Amino acid sequence: MKIRILLLTFILLLSIFTGCAQNKGDVKDDKDDQEQVTNPPQTTPAETTPDVVSTASIVDNETAFKEAISNNGTWIIATLKDLTFDEELVLDGEFKNGKKDDAGKDIIQRKIALYTQDENRKVTGRFTLSAPKLTVTSPNARIQSGTFKGDVYVSAENFQLVDATVEGNIYFTTEEVKSTFTMDETSKVTGTQELKK
Repeated sequence: MKIRILLLTFILLLSIFTGCAQNKGDVKDDKDDQEQVTNPPQTTPAETTPDVVSTASIVDNETAFKEAISNNGTWIIATLKDLTFDEELVLDGEFKNGKKDDAGKDIIQRKIALYTQDENRKVTGRFTLSAPKLTVTSPNARIQSGTFKGDVYVSAENFQLVDATVEGNIYFTTEEVKSTFTMDETSKVTGTQELKK
């Protein structure tokens, strides 16, 4: 019980801190994306609970990761180690990141964060997520600062790679989905990027 209280206190303090912090880091990230976990504590499945909209779901095992990427999960999923699956994964659901755009509308976003960082937002650890297939149905989703080993099937607009590697192919279900895909200069895809209905 004490561990759970400490974890919830940490998450509350982290959300307060990230709400007031300025982006100073080395991670290639946009101004609307400040919620990555700094030196997160180790968690177990019993300690992993749904967080408020603007905090991360911190995962260190396959069961917690699958729940976090489901439509019942959170907008940001931060891993603490390499994770390996022998089944297809689905990043599902539409999530708000807790911020508003210039017009005052909620910002929709989803992020798989395959890294940890320090208080200056410098990446301190990178992780690999392995699965035969990752299907992305969440809009405005990204994989950031780590490696995905497997093929990615994208059926939602504005999918991004930020400081990330896909060791496999990326398949898009429509031309519109493909045309909204972006990746920064530090990201790479070892396979093909093509339309596949």
